[in-house]
Amino acid sequence: MYHHSIYDHANNVPSYWEDTASHLRSYDKPLQAVTTCDVAIIGGGFTGLSAALTLANDFSLDARVVEAGDIGWGASGRNGGFACLAATKLSIDAMVKKFGKQATQEFYKSQVGGIEFTRNLIQENHIDADICGNGNWDIAHKANRLSELKEYAEEITQLTGIKSRLFGKSDLPHSAHQSPEQFGGVFLESGFALHPLKFALGLAETAKAAGATLYPKSKVIELEKNNKGQHVLKTKHGTLIAKHLLIAANGFMPENLHKSLHGRIVPVISNILVTRPLSGEELAAQEWNTDSPLCNSRNLLFYYRKLPDNRLLFGARGDISGNERGSQKTRVWMERRFAEIFPAWATVEFDYFWRGLVCMTERMTPALGRLNEDPTFWYSYGYHANGVNTAPMSGHLMAKWIAGSNEGEQAIPAVMRGDPGKIPFPGLRKAYLQTAYWKYAFDDWR
Repeated sequence: MYHHSIYDHANNVPSYWEDTASHLRSYDKPLQAVTTCDVAIIGGGFTGLSAALTLANDFSLDARVVEAGDIGWGASGRNGGFACLAATKLSIDAMVKKFGKQATQEFYKSQVGGIEFTRNLIQENHIDADICGNGNWDIAHKANRLSELKEYAEEITQLTGIKSRLFGKSDLPHSAHQSPEQFGGVFLESGFALHPLKFALGLAETAKAAGATLYPKSKVIELEKNNKGQHVLKTKHGTLIAKHLLIAANGFMPENLHKSLHGRIVPVISNILVTRPLSGEELAAQEWNTDSPLCNSRNLLFYYRKLPDNRLLFGARGDISGNERGSQKTRVWMERRFAEIFPAWATVEFDYFWRGLVCMTERMTPALGRLNEDPTFWYSYGYHANGVNTAPMSGHLMAKWIAGSNEGEQAIPAVMRGDPGKIPFPGLRKAYLQTAYWKYAFDDWR
């Protein structure tokens, strides 16, 4: 869908995460022979690694992960590291109208469960993922948005029992930060932040220790079924034959491999800036007082957080080309907006800038399921920029389902279950995005 540079699996993006975690890579060998297994997984990110861990550890199944780049090459190794609510672009009211109140409550409770699942996965397996914060912030970027955030927080409490706190403009700096685009906010007592690549690489080592096999640098170039009904995955140098197949590639999903994958997703470019380390005096100049992740109330949101070494991570959507010119234009715009939101840091230098893809679906919720016409073909994708809390749990549940446990299927909320539907005229996805960006920008200004 985008410029070819977005899909350059031969190289890892030059990010802060890579600079601080690449030494943890074990560099497993690519697939280089013809071999068989119980379950083949396409995608070496949070979903695929979590599924492989569960299949190997809980069911003693031979699970093999094939990844086009290095492990964690995609969104799992380059996202903002936010474990927060929720993996949907539907409002709560819209979800209730579409799926019903019970299904909506089930979905939001699963999202809270996903946050705790990720935390427990890290703690139980002693993964050093730089966890910080204990909750997440939604900041009103205009005065008229605070009442909307208050209503949202009250609805979340009703659905899940999560406690929330409301802060006015004058109170917020004591707990979060000061800004010309700060008119109060709400704090939800669920969520945290982490180092996503450290988490992915730690999860990879845990899966391998349980008996899973990982094949990085092994892009699947052909997918077919043999006369035994097995899935045959062909890479440049090898072939993997499996009884079951799980597609777990999210926004980088290889749509050309199977007709059921084509036109099911809208990949959206997300961009991240990271500053140099800030001094205590510089942090105090913006009255910065939180380690928890933050998002503002814009439709075209800014998301940001302080990293453990006192850098500021600042992310935004934007650019529908994916080429270098579009990327640089986005960076210039983000640097300008950063200076406007945090004027005390207007001259602070940025050490890193990178981009990746988040994944949306037509129904605006994740899609976990299997093909009706092929009960050995499974999929999990569409995390709507909330993969840190949704993907590991999704991989775990899909693994249980694949292994024959009804617990996996039954634990998947109805809102997330099954084919999300094909995007109408998928060749127009860029045009849809551009139209949505114009509308969102107008609504945010208004």
